[in-house]
Amino acid sequence: MDLFEYQARDIFARHGVPVLDAHTATTPEEARAAAERLGGGTVVVKAQVKTGGRGKAGGVKLAHSPEEAAAHAAAILGMDIKGHTVHRVMIAAGARIAEEYYVSILLDRSNRSYLAMASVEGGVDIEQLAVERPEALAKIPVDPRTGIDDAKARDIVQAAGFADDVAPQVAQILTQLWAVYQAEDATLVEVNPLVRTEDGRVIALDAKVSLDDNADFRHAERAELVDPSATDPLEAKAAEHDLNYVRLEGQVGIIGNGAGLVMSTLDVVAYAGEAHGGMRPANFLDIGGGASAEVMAAGLDVILSDPQVRSVFVNVFGGITACDEVANGIVHALEILGGKETKPLVVRIDGNNVEEGRRILAAANHPLVTVVDTMDDAADTAARLAAEATVTA
Repeated sequence: MDLFEYQARDIFARHGVPVLDAHTATTPEEARAAAERLGGGTVVVKAQVKTGGRGKAGGVKLAHSPEEAAAHAAAILGMDIKGHTVHRVMIAAGARIAEEYYVSILLDRSNRSYLAMASVEGGVDIEQLAVERPEALAKIPVDPRTGIDDAKARDIVQAAGFADDVAPQVAQILTQLWAVYQAEDATLVEVNPLVRTEDGRVIALDAKVSLDDNADFRHAERAELVDPSATDPLEAKAAEHDLNYVRLEGQVGIIGNGAGLVMSTLDVVAYAGEAHGGMRPANFLDIGGGASAEVMAAGLDVILSDPQVRSVFVNVFGGITACDEVANGIVHALEILGGKETKPLVVRIDGNNVEEGRRILAAANHPLVTVVDTMDDAADTAARLAAEATVTA
């Protein structure tokens, strides 16, 4: 789970990371009051969305009075930033910045370890910096058994080239960020920018934290961090049924059993869609090893509720769950939905007891269901039906 900046900032503060005073607001009036509580001077009004590029989109504004803070909040609230609607802003105290840096700790999946990154060139697109000037970004492996102690922190700041007058403060902040990373079961802790102010203090001016959902059982308080307004309603609906669902931006709904099969299905549909007006996968949905009628109905209900979906491709390989059980699941799912299935379904089943599965689907003779033998042909059929439905919509 990615956190909003204000949530990450609060976590930083609890672990001793130096941050500026800040308050959140959902209306211009609340923004004005927040600026007044911060002294009535210069503040920064920052859109709270879980995406980058806020500054370039106009979602970060400097205000020199409570009235100006309210005006900026009025302009930012409701703004769309890369598909994310701004429902909340953070009003943060201003700072006189002398230098900007970058630091982060993340999960290094390729090496099954942790990685610390640091640069004396912060406040920029770090991905672009890593490509154009990789020497400016220090990457230091972190042993999970020892983490970032004082010695490791000194190694990181030295590798990144921090000046002697700020190195001790940065090193201390790195140990504090490691405390955040470890205690909160995070997969990413990032500060961009970490700044040195004109009076010599080093402060986390930004905060980004991603939490490991697999550790939720250890953190009952995380339920309070969920913002329903920022949650895709279809993803929330899928979560209620324990479905592994991610919404994409295409027109062909995808249901499969097993993450590998679903991923390959996305690729095949994307390739087939090139010949049919650029049709693309609309989602990732893995129903897992069991394809009961209830699970299949829940999956179809989620996908059919997506207005961008024009056709559905059900791609299941029968293993422990045989194809006849899958076919019965599809037939019964359509009965459960009771008329909500208004979009064409292309079904490809293969594997254990496939002939009986196809016989069951043929006997049902549902007007919206087309059974196709191969994965490639099924993907092509689903893309074509989506394109035809798009034209007539």
